[in-house]
Formats: sequence, C-alpha cells, structure tokens
Amino acid sequence: MLASGNKAPVTPGAARMSLPRGPMPHASVVLLASIVAIFSLMPLGFIAWVTYDVGWETVKTLVFRPRVGELLVNTVLLESITIPLSIALAVTLAWLTERTDIPFARLWAWLAIAPFAVPAFVHSYAWVSLLPGMRGLQSGVFVSVVAYYPFLYLPVAATLRRLDPAIEDAAASLGLDPWRVFFRTILPQLRLAICGGSLLIALHLMSEYGLFVMIRFDTFATAIVDQFQSSYNSPASNMLGGVLVACCLFLLGLEILLRGNERYARVGSGSARPADRRRLGWFVAPALALPIILAVLTLGVPLITLGRWLYLGGLGIWRLEVVSAFVQTIVLAIAGGVLTTIAAAPMAWLSVRAPGRLQRILEACHYYVGSLPGVVVALALVSITVRLILPLYQTFATLLVAYVLLFLPRAMVGLRASIAQAPVELERAAMGLGRTPGQAVRQITMRLAAPGAAASVALAALGITNELTATLMLSPNGVDTLATKFWSMTSEIDYVSAAPYAFMMVVLSLPLTLMLYTQSKRTAGQ
Repeated sequence: MLASGNKAPVTPGAARMSLPRGPMPHASVVLLASIVAIFSLMPLGFIAWVTYDVGWETVKTLVFRPRVGELLVNTVLLESITIPLSIALAVTLAWLTERTDIPFARLWAWLAIAPFAVPAFVHSYAWVSLLPGMRGLQSGVFVSVVAYYPFLYLPVAATLRRLDPAIEDAAASLGLDPWRVFFRTILPQLRLAICGGSLLIALHLMSEYGLFVMIRFDTFATAIVDQFQSSYNSPASNMLGGVLVACCLFLLGLEILLRGNERYARVGSGSARPADRRRLGWFVAPALALPIILAVLTLGVPLITLGRWLYLGGLGIWRLEVVSAFVQTIVLAIAGGVLTTIAAAPMAWLSVRAPGRLQRILEACHYYVGSLPGVVVALALVSITVRLILPLYQTFATLLVAYVLLFLPRAMVGLRASIAQAPVELERAAMGLGRTPGQAVRQITMRLAAPGAAASVALAALGITNELTATLMLSPNGVDTLATKFWSMTSEIDYVSAAPYAFMMVVLSLPLTLMLYTQSKRTAGQ
C-alpha cells in the first residue's frame, strides 16, 4: 500500500505518520471523567442545596452574626501574617541553598523540606508539650510558619535552579547592584512559584483543625467540627461550611489574579548555563544560622519531644492498639490511594490525548475539590448519606469516597505527566495490529504510565495517612487510624500514649518527603 504510485523513500517519520489512527475511545473516557466530575461537584451542590433549603432568612441569621465575623477576622489575620512571613523565610532559604556557596547546601536543602514528614497537628503537639502556655494568634502564626513554609520553599528552590543567569548578567552589565538585580530580575520570575506555594499554604490554613485546636485558636474549621460534634447535620455547621467554601474560592480567584499572564520561558538556541554561586565571605556565619535555627525549630523540637514522651512511656505504651491503628491506616491508605488513582485516570488521559474546552471544564472540576477543606467534604457526605442513603452513613464506602474527593488532584498530577510521556503512536500501532481502542490504552499507555500511577497512589496514600477531620467525622465505629487515635489521646492530655501514633505517622510520611525532594531535583535536571 505504501508503494502504490509513490516512489519517494519512506522516512521513519513518514512511517510513523502512516500508522492507522483508528477511533480513539474519547466518548467512553469522557463519560467516566464526567461521572467523577459530577461527584467532585457534590460539596458545592450540597452548599447550594442547603442554602436554598433553609431559606434566605435563616441564612442571614446564621451567616451575618458576630461569631462568623470573629472567625473571619481570625482567618484574615492568620492568612495575612503567616503568608508574608513564609514567603520571606522560604525565598531567603532557597536563595542561600541554591545560589550561594553556603557550606553543606545539599544538607540544608533536604532539611528545609523535611518538615513535610511531620503532620501539622504533630508540630502543634510538640510545641504545646514543650510550652503549655502557647495559645492564640501569635502561637498559631508561629506553628503555621514552621509547619507550612516548605510548600513555598520547594517550588521557589526548583525555580531558582532553572532560571537563566544570563538575565542577571545583563542586568548587572547595566549598572544594577546585586540587590537591585535580585528585586528587578529574579524576584519577578519567582512570581508563579510564590503564588502557587502561597495558595497551598492559605488553603491548608483554611482547612487545618488539629493544629489550631491544640493552641486554642478559633477558625472556621474548628468551629464547624465543634458544631458538628454538638449537633449532627445542623444548619449552623452547614452555613459555616458555606462561608468557608466562599473563602476558598476567593483565594483561588485571588491567586489567578496575582500570578498574571506573563510568560517566563527561555527563548533561544542552546540551553541555559548553571548559575554561579555567590561567595558569602564574612556573611557565611549569619547565613548558616538561618538553616540551623530552622532545622532545630521544625525538626529538632518535634523529634526531641517525641523522643522524650517515648522514653517516659517505655515499652508499655507500645500496646496492641498501636499495631491495630497502624494496620487500619495502611489498609485505608492503600485502598484510598488505589481508588483515587483509578478515578483520576480517565481525566488524566483526556487532558493529554484530547485537550479542548470540555476537557478543561472537566479538569477544573477534578482540581477544585482539592482546595476544599476536609471538613466541608465530610459535611456534604454526612448530609447526603443521612438524608438520602442512611445505610451508607459512617461506612468504609463513604470514608473512601471522601478520600477520593480530597486527594484527586494529587493523583491527577502524577498520572498526567506519565501519560504525556507515552507516545500516542504506540496506541495507534496497537490498534493497527487489531487491538480495540480500550485494549490499546490499557495494554500500552497505562503500562507505560505505571511508574506515575504508583507515585500517585503513594502521594494519595500518604495524604490519607495524615488526614484527620474527614476521618473523625466519617469513620465507622471501631475504626481508628493513627491520626484519630493520636487525636483521641491528645484530647485527653495523655501525651505519653499519643507519642507512638505520632511517631508512626512521621515514619510513614518520610517516603513522601524523599519523593518530593528527588522529583524537584529531577525536574531541574540534577
């Protein structure tokens, strides 16, 4: 067939182009992705339905009241103080580890993201154990910065590794001093990393429960859980959830506005050379003080506190309940991670193979749910199961659905990158050899994407390991994870018995930290 009437030589590129294209399984994949997107919209639909159900007069009574204003002020103060401090800390540390000759730069870079391995409520537990008087806004800001600044450090450091130093050289040749070069050429190129990391911190501050309960600082999340525990499925908790969702959507819109539409890609032949590390000279001593102090605050205090409680408790605190909680956590984490990755697969495939307007809408539905606090997702599932399908209330199925909704974006990221690296020509070649479109995707693309799928399962599973609020509200009777057992012990001020559960959560989170660090270096080609 290739030789009929055509004497031109067949090049490898032409051979690839002649592979039979065949009908790709877009319709069935769109259907599956649409089903997942509809489930993802469930929390928003729940808020809209409750608002309509209770009526406008009740909404005004429950929303426009002093308590909501107090929570809103607390949230604004917490966000407006924590995020600038985190930006300053993360950018300074990233500059020192990536662009200067600070001794042991690789060690400080690793220690800078190591706090990822310690859940935020474990940070709070460690500091409250050390300083029982910690409470209020100042303590909340301090622990939040210590726990969450790696969300900014990681993207900023990765961006600094990839920046083309030729731009800095050009600015210096025009007579700008080093400080003006930094603020006029480097800092603007960090905008996307700073905006993205700040958004992650802001959303975590919105959804965090355990950290702020321990230091007795009221937020929307703590108020919702307290209201839920005192009165199941109450309109007051539902309306607080609606205000919290509105705050999260506002943050998403603000981040889009601040990051702008500028392009930051390098255009030109060749590749950017590695940046020269600046000599610190006499400034090396104070420069070293920052990562050392930070390592002590973020890792030293939690590990020393845990070690102290474990030592005081001895072998007696390692009871059978610890093993049971560990096993149940692993089972839920693996099951939730696998289900989340399966649910994300259709959308990940569509985003690579069939980009378009419908794909972007469905993808936005998949991603937005990751910005919602766990307490809002749990409230939605509680109301739906209690009112419509009561037998599913507080069952494994409902809890797993909550995990899928909460960690769907994590699975999407790894899967989409892996599918993008699998050539579409291999799918078409498989169809040319008699495979159906579905078989070609399953047998070729998904096998090639297996490493990314495994990473997605691990990311979702480790998120589930440290998830607290949704698990507290939805877990069946008799089901205790490491997070919920830890929380029940700390609620009783039994810090010694809580230590083994905190320690096991840290151990399970260490692989995620190593994976994030390795991936960030690989992205920069190192």
